[in-house]
Amino acid sequence: MGKRPVSLLTAMAAAALLLSGCGGTAARDDAAGSEPAAEGFPVTVSNCGVTTTYQRPPQRAVSLNQHATEVMLALGLEKSMVGTAYLDDKILPGYQEAYDGIKVIAEEYPSFETLLAAEPDFAYGGFASTFDEKEGRSRAALGKAGVNSYLNIEECPSGPVTMAAMDRELRNVARIFGVPDRAEQQLKKLHGTLEAVEGKLAGATPVKVFVYDSGDKTAFTAGGAGVGNEMIKQAGGVNLFADLDKSFGDVSFEQVAERMPEVVVIYDYGDQPVEDKKKFLLANPALKDVPAIKNKRFAVLPLSSTVLGVRVPSGVASLARQLHPDRFQ
Repeated sequence: MGKRPVSLLTAMAAAALLLSGCGGTAARDDAAGSEPAAEGFPVTVSNCGVTTTYQRPPQRAVSLNQHATEVMLALGLEKSMVGTAYLDDKILPGYQEAYDGIKVIAEEYPSFETLLAAEPDFAYGGFASTFDEKEGRSRAALGKAGVNSYLNIEECPSGPVTMAAMDRELRNVARIFGVPDRAEQQLKKLHGTLEAVEGKLAGATPVKVFVYDSGDKTAFTAGGAGVGNEMIKQAGGVNLFADLDKSFGDVSFEQVAERMPEVVVIYDYGDQPVEDKKKFLLANPALKDVPAIKNKRFAVLPLSSTVLGVRVPSGVASLARQLHPDRFQ
């Protein structure tokens, strides 16, 4: 897609000065309040250091990253969407028809110009990289162009990321779009899945788990500050690197060996097949005495299930079946 003319971008930026709030930490979608607020509005949402007041629901939203897209589709917001980008996996079957009606503006992250060409009034990002300042897509830059933004709250946790964070994520987005009842309907279903797993695992002994995302010199693993850690707990496991105070981080394979995991959970995504990851781990001399490696005990989760969004409960159920197959016969 070609770049927009410079004169048009300049005009949009000038208009944005009237639409955005002062500074880089706050924005309004209707600074002067020239139009009456929609029913149930205004709504003010504080999100990862940015506070935005909405006078009405966004009408031209763009979702960036899979879990952001699927949260919007779960809330039935496809008619308010003018674009989407960056899937790590196939879209969930139940959302495929709605997804097919939305324009894909980029296979991965769009340039700032491509994003503006969709003429959005709202951008929802799943990862901090969505709003990369070096790439020109910072939230401040979007605000100056008249585009409000929202970032998945797993990217700015104020404490452990539990299922309560999933609830907040859906409720926040639903409030922005004026559909709070839809969030409650979805959350009832999602928590139903979690409660069913909890019932199956009552009294089960937790399994010691090491998450292998990627890496050959070191292991990129799940720490204690992301929803992946909570998923392991709820699936009847113990994350052996929960003491790593971040969502993801690098550890040595010697550290993995010292902690003696009983199961390796492989995150499946990208160009490296799961079978190649298994072969690498099985051949790694540092891991030869690790119970999970000796017993060839692996579990697999798609990366799209391990980030804060609507896939989390089904991801917990899938992992629980792999960690405790006897409980699901």
